[in-house]
Amino acid sequence: MANIHINDQPLVVPDGCTILQAAEQANVEIPVFCYHSRLSIAGNCRMCLVEVKGAPKPVASCAMPVAENMVINTNSKLVQEARKGALEFLLINHPLDCPICDQGGECDLQDITMSYGSSNSRFFENKRAVKDKNMGPLIATSMNRCIHCTRCVRFAHDVCGSQEMGLVNRGEHAEITTYFESLLDSEMSGNVIDLCPVGALTSKPYAFSARSWELKKTESIDVMDAVGSSIRLDSRGMKVLRTLPRLNEEINEEWISDKTRFSCDGLSSQRIDKPYVRNNEGLLEPSSWDISLSVIKDKLGSLKGDNIGGVVGDLTDCESITMLKHLFKHIGSDNIDCRQTRLHIGTESRGSYLFNTSIAGIEEADSCLIIGGNIRYDAPLINARLRKRYLRGGFTSARIGGAIADHRKPTFSYEDLGSSIKALYDIKTGNHPFSNVLRKSEKPMIILSEEALSHESGKYILDLAQEISKKFSLVKNGWNGFNILHNAASRVGAIDLGIVSNSGLKGYEMTSAKKIKALILLGADNLELKRTNDSPFTVYIGHHGDNGASVADVVLPGLAYTEKNSTYVNTEGRVQHTRKAVNSPGESLDDWKIVLEICKQLSVDDLPKSLGDIRKKMTTINPIFNYSDIVLESQFEGTTKENSFMESSDFPSWRGNFFLDNVISRNSQTMLRCAKAGGWLSNINIDKE
Repeated sequence: MANIHINDQPLVVPDGCTILQAAEQANVEIPVFCYHSRLSIAGNCRMCLVEVKGAPKPVASCAMPVAENMVINTNSKLVQEARKGALEFLLINHPLDCPICDQGGECDLQDITMSYGSSNSRFFENKRAVKDKNMGPLIATSMNRCIHCTRCVRFAHDVCGSQEMGLVNRGEHAEITTYFESLLDSEMSGNVIDLCPVGALTSKPYAFSARSWELKKTESIDVMDAVGSSIRLDSRGMKVLRTLPRLNEEINEEWISDKTRFSCDGLSSQRIDKPYVRNNEGLLEPSSWDISLSVIKDKLGSLKGDNIGGVVGDLTDCESITMLKHLFKHIGSDNIDCRQTRLHIGTESRGSYLFNTSIAGIEEADSCLIIGGNIRYDAPLINARLRKRYLRGGFTSARIGGAIADHRKPTFSYEDLGSSIKALYDIKTGNHPFSNVLRKSEKPMIILSEEALSHESGKYILDLAQEISKKFSLVKNGWNGFNILHNAASRVGAIDLGIVSNSGLKGYEMTSAKKIKALILLGADNLELKRTNDSPFTVYIGHHGDNGASVADVVLPGLAYTEKNSTYVNTEGRVQHTRKAVNSPGESLDDWKIVLEICKQLSVDDLPKSLGDIRKKMTTINPIFNYSDIVLESQFEGTTKENSFMESSDFPSWRGNFFLDNVISRNSQTMLRCAKAGGWLSNINIDKE
């Protein structure tokens, strides 16, 4: 520890911390442009200059470590003149286009100039002009405004693992560029918009849409994947105009993925805003709630419970799942499931299906084995955590799974163990070099992807992973290294509520099972659905006209996550809540209210009367719902299944589509443009509305 003085205030700070960090501890404000606590230090802007007793000139506080008995003044006349000079130089070439700049009202340069700048300028030379760069469909550039803080470059390198951005040339010829003016091909590129302290990098989809003071701001959580990132929804009227990250050290820090940030335009596209019923000609036509519910009553009321199936979709909230479970309990059907693929899940204990290490806990691990999938796109924020841990050193990782194109691979160094499942068996038996890595690690972890669990040999893979966890002590006192990485926001909550069919049909089996005469799709759009003469009577409850609605006999309009107060559980088992940001369109209702109306038609008893009643029912099903935003310790009690065996020996090549994997992103024009620009698809007319 070091004893220092800041503005005559004595302070004790850790050795090695910088003057800027010490000032933050003392609640002393020092203006910065280039410094960011999560990025490497650059010392470019010189805005953080302070006076240190004994130093011949002002020093950059962001790069100067403290020393014993250091005396620092952050507000002397020398410092004030230095800051005015630094700002004067920064503004030499900065254009005076604040009235038309999207950063207006949220601009660090505006705020700092107002507080620390001079009231006049001594420069009258012509301002330089810099060519704008094409960084793809997400980021709009106005490089005349750039002050060369290099935050974007350091973020691309440190967090994204991308080498595409850099600062070229020197002096007044310096400029930020993507070198070959290529697309900034990263799943987290939109974060440079938040990092940019001026208006050089702004959101292309959001351009000229609104001013920050016009927007209603609602704190919520993201459902584009199972990570549950903390977000803020900015809306005006009935439309969400943009999505921004909220600080959450335990989950997403202050980053979000591009799909989370930019898919919000899909919320208002292809929406279902009224009930539809399929007529005798096989066409869906608008209907009323009374008629639609009557049709459902007539059909479901004439069937036995075992002839009715229900599938829960990837974006469905826990309240709606609870109501659907209540309905199926009444009709006497076990054919209710949350899996739309051949997903093998162990439910013998809660730790068998969670990301037990926790997202923040990744930073404590010293080795990692990834099985299947592509963690970079399955969970971009977890990939970023793994890269952060890798950059600290002392971390060894490996992957078994299908081949991934070089430009799509995870952004941290790992050993590729091939695509053969036999490699996993060799690790279990100790006949593989990576077995020694796990054996010597103090805190090893294993990450099992949904792709691996959906494999033909998914049950066998799960058993091997559980045996490896036991053999190499991945689970021990104070550490749980067994992790299931889910892709869907609804998955863990549904499993917690018991929506995993053990005695009945699985979700993917219900579309082709002959005994299923009626099927309720609760936001389920990723099933292989085809409408034939033998298709079951299908009820679709959801908010977009996607795959589920296209085959349904009755379509009932539900709400998107931005339009309701609802509960989700993320992949690490954290109970989270969305908040209503905008009103719903047309005649749409909460999904749980729609299921409640179906229950009334079928004379189901003991019905809840409010959202609060449903949440009480959730806590009786599983006490975990009593705890909000907390990761409770879950014991891993995996038991191997003696009847599991290898049905297929290899993983296929990874074929994911990050931008178009759920109903909201598929209806987003921005996501379609990203998919086209990034080579995720071809031959699609993205300009057709």
